[in-house]
Amino acid sequence: QVHLVESGGGSVQAGGSLRLSCAASGFTFDDSDMGWYRQVSGNECELVSTISPDGDTYYLDAVKGRFSISQDNAQNTVYLEMNSLKFEDTAVYYCVADLAAGGGWRTIVTCGSEIAFVHWGQGTLVTVAS
Repeated sequence: QVHLVESGGGSVQAGGSLRLSCAASGFTFDDSDMGWYRQVSGNECELVSTISPDGDTYYLDAVKGRFSISQDNAQNTVYLEMNSLKFEDTAVYYCVADLAAGGGWRTIVTCGSEIAFVHWGQGTLVTVAS
């Protein structure tokens, strides 16, 4: 019954901003690692950002300084603020929950991988016009 619902995707001009949201339910949000992947080719997904229950964060080098991940524990929601967007950021973005917090993240995975304790949202499309 884990459920992740992404929203906030859309089309923007290069240099613009978007904020993605992921509404989570069906698990102990405060005890889970949360992250965002994006589809880069075929069914391959690239890890963009993660946040741990204690607020520790990770960012893909290509988005450092431009993207910011945050969470609202009271609302069981994770956000990805994306600024200074580039054409290369165009992708479907997926919210991912890892209920085994602290276990680490793989940088490249098959989108939607069926991995124990890992749950995927349906994705939201971000399109950046150059």
